[in-house]
Amino acid sequence: MWPRSADELVRVQRALASAAPPPWRPGERPAVGACVVTFPRGRTGPGAAGDPAWAAATLVRGRRVLADAVVRGEAAAPYVPGLLALREGPVLEAAVRGLSVAPDVLLVDATGRDHPRRAGLALQLGSILALPTVGVTHRPLLADGPWPDDARAARSPLLLDEEHVGAWLRTRPGTRPLAVHAGWRTDVDAAVEVVLAATGRHRTPEPFRQARRLARSARGA
Repeated sequence: MWPRSADELVRVQRALASAAPPPWRPGERPAVGACVVTFPRGRTGPGAAGDPAWAAATLVRGRRVLADAVVRGEAAAPYVPGLLALREGPVLEAAVRGLSVAPDVLLVDATGRDHPRRAGLALQLGSILALPTVGVTHRPLLADGPWPDDARAARSPLLLDEEHVGAWLRTRPGTRPLAVHAGWRTDVDAAVEVVLAATGRHRTPEPFRQARRLARSARGA
């Protein structure tokens, strides 16, 4: 069950931050999943509980799409930094559970250890689904670090209170790097390896591109 209040979520996050699940390492050609959620276009502000939501999940191995799923639901809360799980967690879980094949690892549009309590949505979703997860965002939440060199696979550390919680990763020269986050059962090295393996000629990992296309199509672009 997902927490239904901020106080309950904070307690769960603190417990997850101290958990020690067995570490996961990517094997050869892992099946990489991704999940995203979209909300109605044209709205501003943090949103509200009950906002319509369209979530999609996709599973890709190499360039081949193995499975996908789309669900329509509702946001359970407005957006509050550090409490994203209240708003998006349940609908993202539903989309991933809709896949006919389970991912080896799941990419989540959220942070993991880069979080005030070291347990962002990417980490929490992995614990609920019992899947290794990696967070991928356009910018860090709290962590900081210099950008890497302008070459594919160049990386630089993202630090939070001197803890290595993620990395800037350049997936394509001449474009902004992605913030890659350790999640459930993954460390920073595993997270970077997964993202590079799932990224082709575009800046964004292919599973994310496919899932975002599905979610936007279900919403009506």
